[in-house]
Amino acid sequence: MPPMVGTEKDNAAQEPGPPDAELVARAQNGDAAAFEELIGRWHEKIYALVYGMTSNREDAQDILQDVFIKAYRSLRRFRGTASFYTWIYRIAVNHTINYRKKRNRRAALSLNEMDDSIEKDPAFVRLQAHQGPRYETSVSELHEKLNKALQTLSEKHRTVVVMHDMEGIPHEEIARMLRCSPGTVRSRLFYARRLLQQELKDYMP
Repeated sequence: MPPMVGTEKDNAAQEPGPPDAELVARAQNGDAAAFEELIGRWHEKIYALVYGMTSNREDAQDILQDVFIKAYRSLRRFRGTASFYTWIYRIAVNHTINYRKKRNRRAALSLNEMDDSIEKDPAFVRLQAHQGPRYETSVSELHEKLNKALQTLSEKHRTVVVMHDMEGIPHEEIARMLRCSPGTVRSRLFYARRLLQQELKDYMP
């Protein structure tokens, strides 16, 4: 059985510790604590990615457990041609897409359970900077409208929007994770943003 998945904040970049490659090597030799440390480093970022793609906390938690179990079982086949970060993100993206296809549903995002990542969306940031008499009402309306707009995007377009605009992952890194060219990532982002802007045109200053 894989070790229990940790929930500590992703702080691999701030706190000293062994590099990912060292932890991977130890985990491949049966060190469960090393694998748990890897998961602790990337837990929050992977959760934010999955939640951004599903808009449902329960689904995101279920998927996250499956992703970590799959990563644990597949770790011996990891050859280090990409970083562990890229490798497990790719697993998370693919697993989430397959999960959504199987469920074949588009769950609505509760306003009371809105993840902080939604506030990083450029449309939301622009609205915050343009406060007026209808500001508070408009923010609530935008939350709901933005979620609905995201749900209308195809999987490939929603994925790049979540990864780049909400997670801040660079084009080149997304391309490695999705195994496509940076140009393809930019093209998908451009198309997705045009659709979102059309949906949100009434809320733009």
